[in-house]
Amino acid sequence: MKGLLPALNRLMPLMMVIFLVLASIQMAISLHLSLASLGHFMEWCAPAWPIIAAVSGLLTIGGLLFETRAERLARKGLLRRRGWMMDVLARLTNRNELEEMLAREQRETTIDAEELAANLRARVIGQDQVCEDIAMQLRRRLALQVRGKPVGIFLLAGPPGTGKTYLAKQMARQLERPLLHFDMTQMSSPHAATQLFGSPKGYVGSDTYGKLTGGLKEKPDAVVLLDEIEKAHPDVFKKFLTAWNDGHVTEASTGQQISTVRAIFVLTSNIATDALTEIADRLHDDPDRMRAESVEALRQAGFAPEVLNRLDRIFVFRALKGLDIARVSALEIETMIESYGLKVETGGIDAGLLMDVMRRQSRMGDAASARDLVRSIEDMISESLIVARQQGATMIRISRDEDGSVVAKIADNKSDSSESMHARLTP
Repeated sequence: MKGLLPALNRLMPLMMVIFLVLASIQMAISLHLSLASLGHFMEWCAPAWPIIAAVSGLLTIGGLLFETRAERLARKGLLRRRGWMMDVLARLTNRNELEEMLAREQRETTIDAEELAANLRARVIGQDQVCEDIAMQLRRRLALQVRGKPVGIFLLAGPPGTGKTYLAKQMARQLERPLLHFDMTQMSSPHAATQLFGSPKGYVGSDTYGKLTGGLKEKPDAVVLLDEIEKAHPDVFKKFLTAWNDGHVTEASTGQQISTVRAIFVLTSNIATDALTEIADRLHDDPDRMRAESVEALRQAGFAPEVLNRLDRIFVFRALKGLDIARVSALEIETMIESYGLKVETGGIDAGLLMDVMRRQSRMGDAASARDLVRSIEDMISESLIVARQQGATMIRISRDEDGSVVAKIADNKSDSSESMHARLTP
């Protein structure tokens, strides 16, 4: 029956034509018109028949197209029937933007895990397994229609400079969600909880919402990034337990309960990296046992047990090795140069320079990240980058000079000659 009604609706113009023909025949019979007079009338109207037929055909085709489009819009959940009047949404708001927002909200419930994992792998270097695992977890959890707790509470553990914070930022970007970023090293005092959850009535700051509660009130579907969570004060931990366990957080100034069921919480930590790396290498094919041993390793390292019990997943990041260090270094150098308003020529970073970065990383061990080494390069060439920008350069390349110094050269297509700005890099 459901399929029959739309079919009859589409055939309505044809049925109307048949009805008009039958009505005309009945009228002719009631008026006692002869076939001869009817034929004479038809001959008299013969010049108009092609026009009438063309108009009728266009109206029929237009009606069918309108019904087809209306049915397609109805399946999307937002039916548009303008008729002879302007749609109220088109008159009072941006209707196209509303349709896009509705379609995006429906897509978020069924994300493509493979596409998300591929986008994350392309941006987060050396952590392919983590990207695939977290994409699959997000697909499963976003598909749930009823939740009493946040979408996910994930802990990203591993050595510094391996991309934990960057992955959380990219995850928010790929999911088209706002990001609430909090550095938990600043939450080590007993009174730090008031910064996130507000101050009770009568205390200083009670006239404004906390940074977390206010952020979640305005952006309930945010990705909440808690950097270096292990450095937060125990009182701050206790506040988060309610947010993770009961699906809401209380604003201290008003007592209002703000839902957290649409949010994604991402925690990062640098503790117990050696133990976690060993566990991840040994039990990569047994995720349940790996989770159990990882929780135990974090507990022995001093991580609060009540927090560990509420984590949905623990993802262990590996230390960068080999060409992964060169990839991260090249991306960091590109970002640094772009911050000066310049761009790097394709192939414009000398391979020897990246090789030096890899050697330094090897000598310093896992304690040093590629970012630290890139900062030293920035100190050496920042002045030359400023000079290049003042001279109107838009494209540069970074290479070594004969004496071993790092050189920033203007690589504009408009100029045949390149001008070098030298900065010393000690081998």
